Amino acid sequence: MTSHIHKFLIGVVVGLGMTGLGCSVMPTRLTQDEIQQRVQEDLAQLTQFQEPVARPITLFEAMARALKYNLETRVQGLKEMVAHRQLDLAHYDLLPQVVANAAYNGRSNFAGASSQSLATGQQSLVSSTSSDKNIYTSNLTLSWDVLDFGLSYVRAEQAADDVLIAEEDKRRIANRVIQDVRAAFWKAVGAERALGRLAFLQDWVTQALGEGHLIRERALADPLTSLQYERELLSAQREIQQLYQELSLSRIHLAELMNLDPGEPYELAVPEHPPLVSKVEEKLEELEYRALMNRPELRKVDYQKRINAKETKAAILELLPNLNVYLGGNYDSNNFLFHNNWLNYGAKVSWNLLNVFRHPVRLQVIDAQEKVLDMQSLALTMALMSQVHVSVAQYHAAMKDVVTGKRYLDTQMAIADQVQRAWSLNRLSEHLVIREKMQGLVAELRYESALAKLEMAYANVLAAIGEDPFPTGSTGDGVDELAVALKERWEWLERPEVFARVHQSETQPEKTNTKPQGTDIQLQETVAQSQETDLQPQEPTTQPQKRANP
Repeated sequence: MTSHIHKFLIGVVVGLGMTGLGCSVMPTRLTQDEIQQRVQEDLAQLTQFQEPVARPITLFEAMARALKYNLETRVQGLKEMVAHRQLDLAHYDLLPQVVANAAYNGRSNFAGASSQSLATGQQSLVSSTSSDKNIYTSNLTLSWDVLDFGLSYVRAEQAADDVLIAEEDKRRIANRVIQDVRAAFWKAVGAERALGRLAFLQDWVTQALGEGHLIRERALADPLTSLQYERELLSAQREIQQLYQELSLSRIHLAELMNLDPGEPYELAVPEHPPLVSKVEEKLEELEYRALMNRPELRKVDYQKRINAKETKAAILELLPNLNVYLGGNYDSNNFLFHNNWLNYGAKVSWNLLNVFRHPVRLQVIDAQEKVLDMQSLALTMALMSQVHVSVAQYHAAMKDVVTGKRYLDTQMAIADQVQRAWSLNRLSEHLVIREKMQGLVAELRYESALAKLEMAYANVLAAIGEDPFPTGSTGDGVDELAVALKERWEWLERPEVFARVHQSETQPEKTNTKPQGTDIQLQETVAQSQETDLQPQEPTTQPQKRANP
């Protein structure tokens, strides 16, 4: 008896100790060492397993590096991988359950009992036992729940749609990254083209400002004229600095998109200026239809609608009674049993009657969610159609800016050339030459900025209509292979028939084209005139001349 009390007291003490241990848990802040370790690990993993930059980076190599190494695209790729793993996990829910149990039961004495007659109330049997004090039991049971199988099948279908949703999200992120890469690359290239002349003129302007200040102090010229000249130089210098800063900062942004260290030096392969040819036709109805067919945002809503429709099937299955079939093998170490090993099998039907009252409310929730998705689809449709119109308008506006900027640059270069010739003949002052050179550099930087905006506008048009600017399923290749695939893809996208092809569909609604087409015709004429001007022989007094280096 004393030993039993002793065991009981030990159990009470252990229970109280575990309870006190659970109540003693308190919030623990991160230490500086832990934070420092996290920072070191993150910095070590930022650019791990990346191909090093061994040569000047081309546009398509920059796009390839962004698709492979950009952290945002990698996060989306991991989310897609998680969706695939969740689908694999959902497949296991379709299998029957195989449950193994093992137990040990002990007593301080035997479990004995006696019987009493219901007729006479007298004890009919001597107190006896049919169980050992210490018993070990085990069993292995296979069970299959028919209703759970149906629900698991529906959940697996929904998990498969979640995989497709993750793929559409990955498309959306990749499209946006490609747009940012093209804009940053062309801006950085514009800064590279103007860098040499900018440094030369900067020294020249600094010297001219110093001379002007000295002339004003010594009263060698009219102070007002000297101040006006200094103001013109400072105004041009400020605009050059602003334009160059806008273009040069894109180099840092481009490094971020390619997941290069912010301070890592790299060179860009500076390409020639692309030909000024309009790549986008104003077939807005066709572009709208392609956007509604291809945009990942609308496809994502379509998959969400499929998931919601399958939720109706799940609600109906939950309304049905549940059938459970089982088969198992058992073992019991009790020596009083005639058979210590045996098989058991059976079937069980259960039905939660409250699901009958819950079902109508569940259907109302599903119906409300369907209406939300329908309205979301309509809102996206309107937004994407507007985005198509805006992107096309921005592209043609950017094309006009490039054409105007090219003409302005040619005119300014011709003026600067004429001033240079007159100065060489001692007909004009050096101050006028510096001013025109400064204006020429301003015109060049504006032209480079307009070219970068044009390239970004073209990428925006492709994104607006849902054309993937990257080959599907090739992100696992190396940088060189992916760059080649991207180049082939973009060469195909820049073909005129890409925007001229018309999707024929019996379900496509017919629309009346109410937008005038004169804008595109005028733009093409302007581009043609600009190219003819570049090809004509230039006269010193009437036509723009080639730019001379400062």
